[in-house]
Amino acid sequence: MAGYKKNRLPCSGIILAGGLNTRMGENKAFLTIRGERILDRLYGIFQELFDEIILVTNEPLQYLEWDLKIVTDLYPVRSALVGIHAGLFYASHPHAFVAACDIPFLKKELVETLLGELEPRWDIILPVTSNGNQPLCAVYSKRCIKQIEAQIKQGDFKIADFFQKVRVKKVPESSLRSADPELVSFFNINTQKDLAAAKQINLN
Repeated sequence: MAGYKKNRLPCSGIILAGGLNTRMGENKAFLTIRGERILDRLYGIFQELFDEIILVTNEPLQYLEWDLKIVTDLYPVRSALVGIHAGLFYASHPHAFVAACDIPFLKKELVETLLGELEPRWDIILPVTSNGNQPLCAVYSKRCIKQIEAQIKQGDFKIADFFQKVRVKKVPESSLRSADPELVSFFNINTQKDLAAAKQINLN
């Protein structure tokens, strides 16, 4: 795992697969783009970077074919924030890279760019593009757990609402484009229209 050894801090990899898939109508992790399921591609990248891969899902029996740690939400609410919380709770390392299961074009180089910004003092390494913050393709510290729990108990499930209470290192678009010129890593699939668009994207 040469890429993993380059990192300054040990880091887990977390894949969020707990969504309801209501707009898509089927499990987004299993969608096939260019002959490969999204989860298979993410898993391949994570294998190269992390010695611990965690998948957060409320349907664990669907994911037994992958060699990873399968965990479920600790709060009975379907939310990306709740998924991040569960992943961090079960992570063995002090930091974890978190990715949603519906990003088919995540680039290993972009993940490495984010990991390269990792220092003990930062609680979040957050990519920021012209479309705003990208919290579902970011690095989180286990120190975020307390703040996330407090927010969940208040019934607030917006990820960015706890950022002001932790130390966030924002990575600007200019730095992100050096690893991913077209920023395809942040393209996510929520609808059949998105899926059709994904199949038309030309990758270098």
